[in-house]
Amino acid sequence: MKKTMIYFSALTLLLTSCKKSKLDPLDHVSHEANIARVDIDNFIKQEIITYHKFEWNRASVSMINSALNYSDHILSVGYTISSINDIEKNISSININDADWQEARQQVINLILQSEQQINKNLTISDMMPWEEKVLPVIDVIVKNPGTIKLLLNSKLVRYAEPLGYEPEDVSIAFQRENMPDNAGSSGCGGNTPTLGLVQNVDYTNLLPSSKQSWNYTYHNIPKAWAKSTGAGTKIFVIDTGCEFDQENLGSAFNQGSSTGRTIQKIVTLPRETFLGINIGPIETADDACGHGTAMAGACGAPRGTDGNACGVAYNCNLVTCRGAADVYLDESREAKGVADAFTNAGNRADVKIISMSMGRITTSSQIRDAVLYAYGKGKLIFCAAGTSFGWTSGWAGVIFPASMSQVNAVTGVRDNSSTTTCSDCHNGSETDFTIVMERFSDYRKPLTLAMSGDVPSTIGGSSVATATAAGIAALVCSKYPTLTRDQILNKLIQTSANYPTRNASLGWGNLNADAATN
Repeated sequence: MKKTMIYFSALTLLLTSCKKSKLDPLDHVSHEANIARVDIDNFIKQEIITYHKFEWNRASVSMINSALNYSDHILSVGYTISSINDIEKNISSININDADWQEARQQVINLILQSEQQINKNLTISDMMPWEEKVLPVIDVIVKNPGTIKLLLNSKLVRYAEPLGYEPEDVSIAFQRENMPDNAGSSGCGGNTPTLGLVQNVDYTNLLPSSKQSWNYTYHNIPKAWAKSTGAGTKIFVIDTGCEFDQENLGSAFNQGSSTGRTIQKIVTLPRETFLGINIGPIETADDACGHGTAMAGACGAPRGTDGNACGVAYNCNLVTCRGAADVYLDESREAKGVADAFTNAGNRADVKIISMSMGRITTSSQIRDAVLYAYGKGKLIFCAAGTSFGWTSGWAGVIFPASMSQVNAVTGVRDNSSTTTCSDCHNGSETDFTIVMERFSDYRKPLTLAMSGDVPSTIGGSSVATATAAGIAALVCSKYPTLTRDQILNKLIQTSANYPTRNASLGWGNLNADAATN
């Protein structure tokens, strides 16, 4: 099971049977004195309190090396060439297969290999690379020699060298605690089961032909907007934990009732699990093993159907659901890789206008940042969750990454009794762009969406559902104005939001207004 990483018997079998492998992953681990994990985590926390973000370029070589030792030793190395000035603005036009980029990549690989061979002379590059990068100027490589980090950071060809899978331990522990199956209202896994006892005209309103409108839609004038747009012709790319194959409303019944002529595609970018470079987990599929992705897809675009289930905001939009991670907290190298690949996949699709991701992490991942910049450079309108507290992060974490990026629209949730009161576990901060009403003050009721199977809706909260709802509203606007650019659509959303023209210091432009934005 993810996060536990109890693989030692399987690993022993692999190591004894795969004799052609030249690398024993249990040997040659760096013996340089580790910085205590609690000290790394405290440093990260203080950086975020001071600067509202944590970036590994502010950490020492010893700290980076220690973080590698505490995680899976995978170092994310971003490379460049001398002829490019501002790679962040130009990353979407880079072709890493061009000769100059290939030469730079090979030079960096040679540097890494020669350094790592100082502690294991039989090492080959195939032993060190868990996966290949096909779009971004990035190399993911297993590093165990602290000297390798120093060489990379001193190279003019290297933009960054940072642990791909390290996140603060306290956050992981808190996440697991709040991620238990009985915590059905959390934004993690295991809670997307049918919510019994929903009350008509309180929790939902009946819609023709036979569907349920979530109680919070009226706060954003979504029903009024439906008279002008239902999302037809617009495609939302949902990066999350996948889409449950057993939920027919995201499958064979995606077209029913008032939802017609649309498509849903289910893909996976999450790599299989590895241990020190050896594949040990099953090959991932697009199926949702968590429940979170299914709920987000439902909030964006569940059909307005005939079966009595919950209706999505843009009930005539097209969907791509992408399993980019195993759960909402991106604390594994393969999750960072899966999410980065999801963004580049979406960026390269001309049919995708909107990207919605209700996941994130505490530390900045430059590899994910590269991928977000790539998608942004391709003209995509991106919404990401501002964050949901998991114990240790409460009160100081602010807007999480990548929602904290200026190229991303960060969304958080507020209560129905006050547009300036966030939900009980929603993050906010200066990077917040929009808010969505998604928690009822009287009883903490959350919005309706699709459960893992069946026709009884589930309810889900956090900044997660706020983000999916915002993406659905954006799809209504894109559908109404198909020729507008990303920036023109965004301006419509901003100029019709509750706080415009005065941006709130921690809640941005405030509640979205779907009706006004589609006028």
